[in-house]
Amino acid sequence: MRYEHPLAYVLGLQGMALMRSFTGEHGRAFVETRVAEIRELLDDESLADAGVDVARVETVDGYRIWSQTYDGPNSAFDYDEPIVNEIVAELPAGVALDAACGTGRFAAALAARGHRVLGVDSSPDMLERARVRVPDGDFRLGDLRRLPVDDDSVDLVVCPLALAHVPDLDPVLAEFGRVLRPGGHVITSDIHPEGVARGIVPPVRLADGSPGRVATYRHLTGDYVRAALRAGLEVRRCEEPSPASGPDDDRPERGPASLEPWELWPWSLVDFAPEAARAAVEGSPALLVWHFQLPA
Repeated sequence: MRYEHPLAYVLGLQGMALMRSFTGEHGRAFVETRVAEIRELLDDESLADAGVDVARVETVDGYRIWSQTYDGPNSAFDYDEPIVNEIVAELPAGVALDAACGTGRFAAALAARGHRVLGVDSSPDMLERARVRVPDGDFRLGDLRRLPVDDDSVDLVVCPLALAHVPDLDPVLAEFGRVLRPGGHVITSDIHPEGVARGIVPPVRLADGSPGRVATYRHLTGDYVRAALRAGLEVRRCEEPSPASGPDDDRPERGPASLEPWELWPWSLVDFAPEAARAAVEGSPALLVWHFQLPA
């Protein structure tokens, strides 16, 4: 169980903005405005008792609920798809494993490029949708830490927006290394650890209407590198795409500051302190995308 309080989140944004001013990015007027806003926020009765208890939902249960709406709108797709597709376009067609395939968005793209597609996911609900989307794909129920795939049997592993849901990267990267043929490639994407630290964690409503968040873990950049190296993989590329127009463009939609609906937290909370939010996260990356390769 986690406790989410909107006032705590907005004050956190103010604090992050003030830290950036402390290092010289902003001047006296900016600091005085932030301090004045903090006083106003502390006096805002609508925020005083707005905290909620939020259940921690394991991946299979969370994605069973999320599968109904996963494909859209999901702004994370706008960040990883151009980079992943660019890397894939440079690789020859072969046997491609879409690990944590979800509803099959990358499986479909891989099949269109001539790859023979395997898909693995721990969510039966996601797999059902992937099978409809890619009728010629071979989709299997399984765990990233114990892939139902033979040794040395695939040329490419794509794992989109999934590794942040596993507590330990080592067993997953080791599995990718196991199933790859020599010279094979791995491409992963995840919400950037800075984003996870700012509360960008998938929300779901439980059957009784209470709020929950899909279990998510903050893996630092070095965590990915160390796990990949231990799995025998080499780093080929790392990208950290950022919003092109502003630091809060990854919100589902712009709108006035609001405490309802809870599903739009933390994006809807940004407008309680928009200037502080821009200063706090300006230039922060949205995703972390990796390209690894198993030596030939």
